[in-house]
Amino acid sequence: MLKTGIYVDAENIKMSGGYGMRYDVLVDLANSGHSVMLRANCYLAEDRERTKRDQEYRHKVYAYHDILRQCGFKIIKKYVRRYQDEDGNVTTKANADMDLAIDALLQARNLDRVILLTGDGDFIRLVIALQNMGCRVEVIGFRNVSHELKEVADAYFSGYLIPGLLPIHQNGSVQNDEWQRGTVTSFHPDRGFGFFRYYHMVDGVLIPQTVFFHLSQSSLDGDYHFQDSSQIFEFRVINNPANDNRSEARDIRLVREN
Repeated sequence: MLKTGIYVDAENIKMSGGYGMRYDVLVDLANSGHSVMLRANCYLAEDRERTKRDQEYRHKVYAYHDILRQCGFKIIKKYVRRYQDEDGNVTTKANADMDLAIDALLQARNLDRVILLTGDGDFIRLVIALQNMGCRVEVIGFRNVSHELKEVADAYFSGYLIPGLLPIHQNGSVQNDEWQRGTVTSFHPDRGFGFFRYYHMVDGVLIPQTVFFHLSQSSLDGDYHFQDSSQIFEFRVINNPANDNRSEARDIRLVREN
C-alpha cells in the first residue's frame, strides 16, 4: 500500500478558485486503489482579533474547522498579523508556507505519495526535495497555478475536473450527477462538433470519459472557444434517444481557463 499524505495550502486554494472545496473528496483520493491516507494537514489563517469580537465570524470559522477535523485533517493555524507603515496604512499577513514545507519534509520519511494542494510556485523546491526522498508528488490547483509547479510535479490535476471536489452550482443549488466539468480533446470547426474529456471517480480512482458535443448545444458566441484545450466547460451528459441513446453533452457553458 502507498502511504499517502495530503497537504493543503488552504489560503492559496481559497483565493484561487477553490472556495467551497470538499475535503472528504480529497480523503477518497488518498484512500484510492493501493493507497492509504497516513497524514492529512490543512494550513489556514485565522484572524484572532476578529474571532474575539465577531460572534458570527467565530461560529463560521470553528464550524469550518470542525468539518475538516471530521474528515480526518489536522489543522495548523497561522494567526493574522497586522503591520502599519509610516503613512498609517495597515497590511495583514498570515503565511503558513514554511510550516507546510517543514512538516512535509519531516513526515515524508514515512510516506510514499504526497498530494499537495496549492498553486504557489514557492513550493517548487519542496516538490523536488520530496521527490529526492522517494515520494511521488501530485499537485492539485484551481486558478493561477504556477506553470513551473505543474511541470515539476509527478502529476498535476485541475481541481475543477476532479468530480465532487468543487460542487457545480446553478441558481444557488448543487447540481446532480448529470453535470460534469471537462476539457476539449478535439473539435472540428467546419462541422461544428467535438469531444469533451471528463472524469468519473470510482472508489477514489479517476476514470477518464469522453463525450460528444455539438456547437449548437453551447450558449457561447462563435466556435473559437473550443480550439483551446486549456478551457474548462460545464455541461450535462444525457442519452440522446434520437441518436440510439448515445451520450451527448448539453447546456454547455464556459467556466474558465484551466
